[in-house]
Amino acid sequence: MIDILQLLIFGIVLGGIIALGAVGVSLLFGILRFAHFAHGDMMTLGAYLAFAFVAGLGWPLLAAFPLAVLLTVGVAVLIDQVLYRRLRRKAPVILLFSSFGVALMLRAIIELVWGPDTVVYDSAIQLPWRIAGLRIKPDHVTIVIGAIVLVTALHLFLQRTRTGKAMRAMADEPDLAQVTGINTERVVIWTWIIGSALAAAAGIFLALDTRLVPLLGWNLLLPVFAAAILGGIGRPYGAIFGGLVIGISTEMSTLAIAPVYKPAVAFTIILIMLIWRPTGLLRGR
Repeated sequence: MIDILQLLIFGIVLGGIIALGAVGVSLLFGILRFAHFAHGDMMTLGAYLAFAFVAGLGWPLLAAFPLAVLLTVGVAVLIDQVLYRRLRRKAPVILLFSSFGVALMLRAIIELVWGPDTVVYDSAIQLPWRIAGLRIKPDHVTIVIGAIVLVTALHLFLQRTRTGKAMRAMADEPDLAQVTGINTERVVIWTWIIGSALAAAAGIFLALDTRLVPLLGWNLLLPVFAAAILGGIGRPYGAIFGGLVIGISTEMSTLAIAPVYKPAVAFTIILIMLIWRPTGLLRGR
């Protein structure tokens, strides 16, 4: 039982990180109608920008976090205005392949600036807390609390603000939203702001939990898309639920399979959902 509870804790931590990334993917697909395969590398970029302030300037991670998120948002909006905006009227597959190119460019820039070596935010050994036989790292508490705060802020934004309501309307019926006078270009920019901010936060949390490498976000891209598909693509609340399911399922799978096969869990869930219910649990697109 202790082992199961310990894996459950690890799964909730991983699920929170995946959920943050999946919400961004789901929002972008729901409003822009294409799968953004550079999302994982946006996560990596956010993590490395935070590392630049922590390692280069000696800032605490808490101070580096908001600035890294803001810089990642700036990069995402710039890429959209320079590249994606010109391709929005093209077939979705054009946008999809262009996002592959953006992913490769971001990864190359990251390796040129910071190198291919593995780094960490803090090299000090962190002793876990022991509660009722369970090992809980302080970083895990930080990640879970941070994910809850960001998800709550997203919920309030979507439900209470005019822009959030416009985003939900455009995700449901983009043509009707435009006819009713919604500024679709403004909604698109806000979508990039929210999606890239959550991606940066997910990348920082993942690097805090593991280690920082140029393939950090790319390695998590499959579970992120699995969570978005499971919850219903285009449904941010479904993505949150899907992220928790993927994270817990991935960690719990080690009870039956070797840890090296954990990535196959997300792939299996994608296959099952596409066969059984392609629209996801919350009936997305």
